[in-house]
Amino acid sequence: MRSIMPLALALLALPAASAQQRPYTPPKHTAPPPPALTRSTPEEVVQQADGGTQIERDRHPTYALAEHRRLTRALATLLPQRKGVVDAYVLSVALDSDPVFGREAREVGKVLARRYDALGRTITLGGSDGKAPSPLPMGSPANFEAALARIAELMDEKEDVLILYTTSHGAPFGVVYNDGNEGFGAISPRRLAALLRAHGIERRLLIVSACYSGVFVPPLSGPQSAVFSAAASDRSSFGCAAENDWTFFGDALVNRALRKPQSLGAAVTEAFAEIAGWETRGRLKPSLPQQSIGVAVQAWLKPLEARMPKIATQPVGKPSVDSLQGP
Repeated sequence: MRSIMPLALALLALPAASAQQRPYTPPKHTAPPPPALTRSTPEEVVQQADGGTQIERDRHPTYALAEHRRLTRALATLLPQRKGVVDAYVLSVALDSDPVFGREAREVGKVLARRYDALGRTITLGGSDGKAPSPLPMGSPANFEAALARIAELMDEKEDVLILYTTSHGAPFGVVYNDGNEGFGAISPRRLAALLRAHGIERRLLIVSACYSGVFVPPLSGPQSAVFSAAASDRSSFGCAAENDWTFFGDALVNRALRKPQSLGAAVTEAFAEIAGWETRGRLKPSLPQQSIGVAVQAWLKPLEARMPKIATQPVGKPSVDSLQGP
């Protein structure tokens, strides 16, 4: 009996071990959006995006509680602002569950937190990085709005700065939220402008990585606002294949240019030129990234850049331009 028991226990353990070795498969977009979206006119789609409409369907009964806990943990990590110090609060958001966006948002949060002295004042929202289920709250419109509200509670609107990075697929009406077959929605320029206005957040660095993201630049521009988009309002951006580590825009601007101890203006110039070179190499229609820097931006940017690390860090992940070579 003693000789049989260890063997029996080992055999019982085999299925569990095999399950553990099974590779994780991130959520995929295989089902059509809900009828409320597919049957909407273009005007109704814009209206829904402007209103912050979000649709969740076919979720496991425990999903809402688990997501609530993830978001609560993330919000609880934020430190209060320091009186007399221009503090940056970084919010990095991947709105689509394709792993390229989850990977990008995670690393962007790290890079921007280091560059702008925002450790402890950074939240990242996003789906899986492709290796395992995400421990992060999803980058849904609802989670985004809750995170923004918490940041607004902690920051001094006359002293501190919001640094927002969003990455996802885009459309002429805004950036798209899509979590596999379960979550749908969007954040439009008008919605984002209304949220920032409601919270009194005028000091802000806003970076939008998505196709057609130039639609965000005019409505979000202002004297104390710096806005950068991956593409013009009528152009696609590139590098958003699920298997990539970076989009072209995120790779050039954050993974390369903003890692260096150079000014924001110099970093943007470098990144835009690099993107143009990659697009020429791939014979792609130029994305024409956009920018707007307000006349009073230097009032908060100068003290932030004065605390910038003096040593660059190395880019991580597979270069996005490698995707031009095909599989």
